[in-house]
Amino acid sequence: MSGRGRWAWLAAVVAVVLLATGGYGVWAYLDYQGRVSAADEAAGDAVPFESVLDGPRVLFRNTVLGQQYGLVAAVPLEGADGTDATVAPDAPRAVSKVACDRVHASADRVLCLHTDRRLGSKFEAKLYDNEWNELGGWPLPGVPSRTRITPDSQLWASTAFVTGHSYATIGFSTATTISGADGTEYGNLEDFTTTIEGEPLTTSDRNFWGVTFADDGNTFYATAASGGSTWLVRGDLAKRTMVSLRSNVECPSLSPDGTRIAFKKNVSTGSVSSWSIAVYDLASGTETVVPGESSVDDQVEWLDDNTLLFGLPRPDAVGDSDVWSAPADGSAEPTLFIEHAWSPAVVRG
Repeated sequence: MSGRGRWAWLAAVVAVVLLATGGYGVWAYLDYQGRVSAADEAAGDAVPFESVLDGPRVLFRNTVLGQQYGLVAAVPLEGADGTDATVAPDAPRAVSKVACDRVHASADRVLCLHTDRRLGSKFEAKLYDNEWNELGGWPLPGVPSRTRITPDSQLWASTAFVTGHSYATIGFSTATTISGADGTEYGNLEDFTTTIEGEPLTTSDRNFWGVTFADDGNTFYATAASGGSTWLVRGDLAKRTMVSLRSNVECPSLSPDGTRIAFKKNVSTGSVSSWSIAVYDLASGTETVVPGESSVDDQVEWLDDNTLLFGLPRPDAVGDSDVWSAPADGSAEPTLFIEHAWSPAVVRG
């Protein structure tokens, strides 16, 4: 059966079930049909993926409902070598044949975290070259969460949920590892020596996630968590150490010029987490909060030295999301950047 045939068959089954439930079922089915039709139209506008591989681009997870849902897509960038990068006007998305839950990329490598649901849930990471030839892969211990690869393709990190599916879940556990292109395996960050506010962190509930790399091939930043608190830590790969710099920091992301870290911070006073984006200047220690009404549960990506990108789920469509942009100086509200997209990765050349 063809892909389109499978969608038609599924639509027929959904119709029977939903029509049997009454008026709401009819409305839901009609809404479903409309979204599938719109998805097929959007897919028809896509261009060959190879057409965007030679220049600056944004890779992301395609969340348009339809046969291309979950596949890695890309749109070209203009001005990505400066400080005013933007998506080319009216550029159709190019869609690959590779499905990822989380994706990050350099100019010649793509790191994909994927859930294979064909025979139960199998979690894996795969490394590809620029033309989507698979270079290697390894199993993940749980649900894909965060990933980063350096611009020179020499280091990469991945985070998976060993238990739980969200950072808002009580009692979640993560596994974060760092590897090198030269074959060096730095292992799980839980095995590094970590110092928090001058004291060693040895608690059994310690977790680490959201790695971001400096360009010296050794320094990285990450989130450390224990006892309901989180910290920004600076890591040293050679020494296998991490030291805290600031509290209430999650999912750090270092700016291209290496001077600032964007992160999400919990601004809730209740039991349910609510995250705002903030930017921390490493030299001055000042913090700037980015305005916005939505809670952002994502690791920010820098479009350029002035602009942040992050994903937000659509409240009216389960499984769909958009990528938004915001000035890093907090001067304006976020604006829509790419519709039906998730996990943005900026490739500057």
